[in-house]
Amino acid sequence: MNPQTSIALSVLLPFLGALGIGMTGRWPNLREAVTVGVSLLTFAVVLSLAGPVMQGARPELAVLEVLPGLALSFEVEPLGMLYALVASGLWIPTGLYAIGYCRGHGEENQTRFFACFALAIGAALGIAMAGNLFTLFLFYEALTLSTYPLVTHYGNAEARSAGRTYLGILLGTSVGFLLLAIVWTWQITGTLDFRPGGILAGRVQGPEAAILLALYAFGTGKAALMPFHRWLPAAMVAPTPVSALLHAVAIVKAGVFTVLKVIVYIFGIDFLAETGASTWLMYAASFTLVSASLVALTKDNLKARLAYSTISQLSYIVLGAALATAAGVVGSGMHIAMHAMGKITLFFCAGAIFVASHKKNISEMDGIGRRMPFTMIAFFLGALSIIGLPPTGGTWSKWYLMLGAAEGHGLFFMGVLMLSSLLSIAYLMPIVARAFFVEAEASGDPDHGEVSATGIQEAPVLCVVPLCLTALGCLLLFVFAGPIYQLLLPIAGSGG
Repeated sequence: MNPQTSIALSVLLPFLGALGIGMTGRWPNLREAVTVGVSLLTFAVVLSLAGPVMQGARPELAVLEVLPGLALSFEVEPLGMLYALVASGLWIPTGLYAIGYCRGHGEENQTRFFACFALAIGAALGIAMAGNLFTLFLFYEALTLSTYPLVTHYGNAEARSAGRTYLGILLGTSVGFLLLAIVWTWQITGTLDFRPGGILAGRVQGPEAAILLALYAFGTGKAALMPFHRWLPAAMVAPTPVSALLHAVAIVKAGVFTVLKVIVYIFGIDFLAETGASTWLMYAASFTLVSASLVALTKDNLKARLAYSTISQLSYIVLGAALATAAGVVGSGMHIAMHAMGKITLFFCAGAIFVASHKKNISEMDGIGRRMPFTMIAFFLGALSIIGLPPTGGTWSKWYLMLGAAEGHGLFFMGVLMLSSLLSIAYLMPIVARAFFVEAEASGDPDHGEVSATGIQEAPVLCVVPLCLTALGCLLLFVFAGPIYQLLLPIAGSGG
C-alpha cells in the first residue's frame, strides 16, 4: 500500500465505519463488531505511515484545488503522525470500554452514539494529517459538529444546556477568531501551507504578530484557554466514554495540536523567539494552568475534578509551545501522548466506578479501592502520569517542558510547572488515599448503588480490561518514550 492510499484510508475508514454502524444498528453484536473492527483497521493503516515519517518522509495527498493555491490536501509530518497514532490507537480501548459501559449502564440511542464516535475519530485524523490551514479548519469544524450529539446524548434539559454552551463557545471562537486569523494569514503570505520554520517571518512584525497569535490561540477554543474553557466542564454531562473522547482521544487534543502546529509551522519557533510575540501567551497559559488546578481542588464530583485537571494539563502544551524553545516544543508534543494515556485511564476509572457503584462524588468513595482494586490501581497509575512521576510516561513530557522553560525563560515558568504538579498531587492523590486507606461504611442494598464494604465488585469486564490496558500504557510510555522523542525531534529544528 503506497503512502497516498494509506492517508486516504486513514481519514475515510472512520467515516465508512460510521455508515456501517448505522446500517447494522438493529443487530447490536454486529454493530459493535463493526466498531471494533474498523478501529483496529484504522490504527493499522495509520501505523503503516509511522515508519516512513520517522525516516524523514513527508507523505502528501492533494485531493481538490478549491482556489488557485488553496487545496484540500494532506501531509503527514511528525507532529501530525503522533496525534494520528494517539487518536486512532486510543479509539480501540475507548470503543471496547464504550461497549461495556453502554451495556452495563443500559444506555439508549447506542447506534447514534457509536456512529458519531466514529465520525469524530475521522475528523480528528483529518486534522492530524491536514496539509494546510484550510483543510485543518474544515475538519476542526466537522469535529465540533460530530461531537455535539454525543454531548447532548441524554436529551434532558441539562444536556441541552451543555450542548448550547459547547456549540456556542467552540463555533463562536472558531468563526470569530480562528477563521479571521486564517484569512489574515492568507492575505499576508498568499499561502496557508504548513512549512518547517513557518511562513510569517519577514511578513509580519511587532504587535501585529502578537495579535495574530492571539486570534489563533483563543480561536482554537478546544485548547480551553481561559476564559474560553467553560464548554469543557459543561460537557461532562455526557456519558463517560464521551468524556474520554473529549479529554484524551480527540477534542481537546485537536485544540492543543492546532495551537502547537500553528506555532511550529505557521509562525516558526525562531521567529517567535526573536520577536517575543508569544510572551503574553506564556503568561496566559500559566494563569490557566494554575487557576484550573485550584478549581479542581474544590470539586467533589470526580468527573468535574478531572475536567478542570484537563484544562490545566492542556495549558502545559500551550505553554511549552509558547516558550518557543526546542525542548519546550518537543515536551509539548510528548505531552499530547502522555496526557492522553493518563487522562483516558482516569476517565475510564470514573465511569467504571459509576457503573459498578453508582457513585459520582469523591466524598462517597471511602474504601472503594478494596472493592474495585483493578480500577483504583489503574487510577493510581493514571494519576502518577498526570502528575509526572516515575514510572509513568508523564515524567518525560514534564521533564522536557521543564528543560524548555529553563532553556529560555528561567525560574518563573519552571516555578509554574512545579506548582501545578504539586497541585496535581493535591487533587488526585487524596482520591487514591480515600479509596485504599479509609474504611467504607457497610450497606446491604447493592441494587440501589449501596455496596458492601467487602468483596470484589468491579464493573463489567469490557469496562475493566480497557482501563487496565491504558494503565499499562502509562508504564510502557515511561520505558519506550525514546521513539516518541525521536519522532518529534525534527519539529524543533529545520527538518520538521
